[in-house]
Amino acid sequence: MVTDERGFTELAADWGRLYRRCAAATPFQSHAWLHSWWRSYGGPGRLRLLLARDGRELVAAAPLMRVRHPVPALVPLGGAISDYGDVLLDDERGEGAVAALTGALGAAARTALIDLREVRPGAAAERVYDHWSGPRRRVPDSLCLELPAVPMDELVARLPSAKAQQRVRAKLRRLDALGVGSRTVPPGEVDAALHRLLELHLLQWRGRKVTGEHLRTRFREHLVRAVGPMVRSGDAVVTEFRMDGEVVAVDVTLLSRRLAGGYLYGAHPRLRERKADVAVMLLDACAEHTRAPGRGTLSLLRGDEPYKHHWRPEPVRNQRLLLARRRTAPLLAAALCDVAARRRGKELLHRRREQREGGGDGDGGRS
Repeated sequence: MVTDERGFTELAADWGRLYRRCAAATPFQSHAWLHSWWRSYGGPGRLRLLLARDGRELVAAAPLMRVRHPVPALVPLGGAISDYGDVLLDDERGEGAVAALTGALGAAARTALIDLREVRPGAAAERVYDHWSGPRRRVPDSLCLELPAVPMDELVARLPSAKAQQRVRAKLRRLDALGVGSRTVPPGEVDAALHRLLELHLLQWRGRKVTGEHLRTRFREHLVRAVGPMVRSGDAVVTEFRMDGEVVAVDVTLLSRRLAGGYLYGAHPRLRERKADVAVMLLDACAEHTRAPGRGTLSLLRGDEPYKHHWRPEPVRNQRLLLARRRTAPLLAAALCDVAARRRGKELLHRRREQREGGGDGDGGRS
């Protein structure tokens, strides 16, 4: 087990090799993302990296940290700004890697609940859950919406009517008429492009409801620190959009073997003033990054915003996997009570919001 930041830093090479051998891994399990997140959001004495090795080779890892509320638990690194949580398992080692990591988690579960959040269907953590012999529960977590990894023309063809397809094609022609062009930002220019993204992000949401965390210094530092190495390793791509010779939008798309997902963008209000459809522009660019063999999913990531449904995506529910030993079974029961109470609270708030706003839609989603 690694419990200090220096040890986490020194794991980079081993972690990277394991990450490449785990087909289910998402970019949120890369060393660059998790290590940067820990530097921005971690706390002293809380880090718990559970590792399994075969000789010197790292064959499994669970990137966790200790929390005390609502119950003592080990939860994934990455927190609320990461859309998927998971463990890493070396696909070439089969059930041996699963058994080794399950044993390490079992030892840790003597004093804390194992609470694996935002687990995507098909994730490596599901193999650990299936192998677990103690008390366990699976409960629903966030909803994600997913499209097939196909070119933009095929995404347009999925739209429910010829009229809807014509509207999108007209929006694409409008982008061409405005002279909006895109380019992939080379690694040496990524940091500058990310600073421009964050400037545009602030500008586009000025005076409107926005995800507050995206405006905080710790998030901005994390994003710049993480994405540069991820671009160099092929786990992210940064795209700039220019109009009239000026950068008017910047987008970060995260990449893994199985999916591409648009994570964050910033767009100048001038685009909307000129009747450019930013959502269509971004989806067109993101679809270009799904062409790698085996990358079958274009993920719209978490959130059930109405604009996403225009593209007829498949709803895919993340799961929360709760693992305990007999002595920590009361923690599992308490966590389930907390889950139920939070769900009831959200349902009540949703009903009140609908009554107050007359059922209107708020801002949300990829921002």
